[in-house]
Amino acid sequence: MNVVTIDEQLNYLKKGLAELIREEELRERLIQSEKTGRPLRIKAGFDPTAPDLHLGHTVLLRKMKHFQELGHTVIFLIGDITGLIGDPTGRNITRPPMTREEINRNAETYKEQVFKILDPHKTEIRFNSEWLEPLSFVDIIKLCSKYTVARLLERDEYTKRLKDGTPISFHELLYPFSQAYDSVMLKCDLEMGGTDQKFNLLVGREIQRDYGQPPQMVATVPLLEGTDGVEKMSKSKGNYIGITEPPKVMFRKVMGISDELMWRYYELLTDKSLPQIAELRQSQQPMAAKQALARQIVADFHSTEAATQAQADFDREVRGGLEPADIETVHFPPEAGSSLPKILLGTNMVQSRTDAERLIRAGAVEVDGVKYTDFSLKPISVVVVRVGKKWKRIEP
Repeated sequence: MNVVTIDEQLNYLKKGLAELIREEELRERLIQSEKTGRPLRIKAGFDPTAPDLHLGHTVLLRKMKHFQELGHTVIFLIGDITGLIGDPTGRNITRPPMTREEINRNAETYKEQVFKILDPHKTEIRFNSEWLEPLSFVDIIKLCSKYTVARLLERDEYTKRLKDGTPISFHELLYPFSQAYDSVMLKCDLEMGGTDQKFNLLVGREIQRDYGQPPQMVATVPLLEGTDGVEKMSKSKGNYIGITEPPKVMFRKVMGISDELMWRYYELLTDKSLPQIAELRQSQQPMAAKQALARQIVADFHSTEAATQAQADFDREVRGGLEPADIETVHFPPEAGSSLPKILLGTNMVQSRTDAERLIRAGAVEVDGVKYTDFSLKPISVVVVRVGKKWKRIEP
């Protein structure tokens, strides 16, 4: 990227941010970086509490990439120790502890997935066990002495839980200190996180001062709404788009979001500028704009060819209602009987026999392209069955 002035750099880096603390400090450090040739050190931490990253995570990764493109050092920090503690952010109960085996397994998948966005040659991958595990009890006491309980309890999560009488485990109080110490050890110039991380990031700013370091700047990114357009994207809520999901699944999920949410995805998940997005909003019909967005997202994590095929599959299967090109073939032996509800249940197309009977009566089941309302499928031969969006070729 050919950025000439500090103002241009700032505008590029601020795009998509929810808050920057403080812009004047970032300007000054960019000026110093230009004068001295020392790149800024930009950190974001990810606790490996689930095996897969989704598009919500990539909002932060994409902004890290922008710093990377301007020549700065990006640190992808895997919180293999803080993951054992469990971040209380946004939680009204204590997170169940994870095992070291789970943490290590998830961390390995993170290392593979982040390079779908970040440049592996310009990224430091670090684990905070490097410096947190060697800390002695005396070291931890000294670290905790740098902050007061009153300041900690200003945090919304703790205030709400105290008010509700919900227990707060003491180890949760250590989380902000652990994250702050990461910044000290990595000598961070700027730390990034979601808007729900602001408290933790500001603690890091204070602790760095106590260790005689220039306080890090804080940049927060908005929390991306999931496909339901309401809740924060989360695998546990089922409203996520995983970056390792098959291209046709990703494409279909993007096409399922609302027209209004689509523009937010454009802002947070693409490199288009706000004027470009505004022009697109004026010049394109929502369907065409959404298809372009879906192709872009699939191409980012797979390939242009995969994105083209995903759209072709979508047009064929969803818009055209035709049989998928990669339809699954399952076997249902004749001796198992000719009951269609039993066949649908046995091939995992429905949740229960009662569910199958209800769908058949409602005309929601097709056999070889024709609505089928009979409970008996005779004679049993090779047939293509469709139940809603599920297709299967059933062979005897």
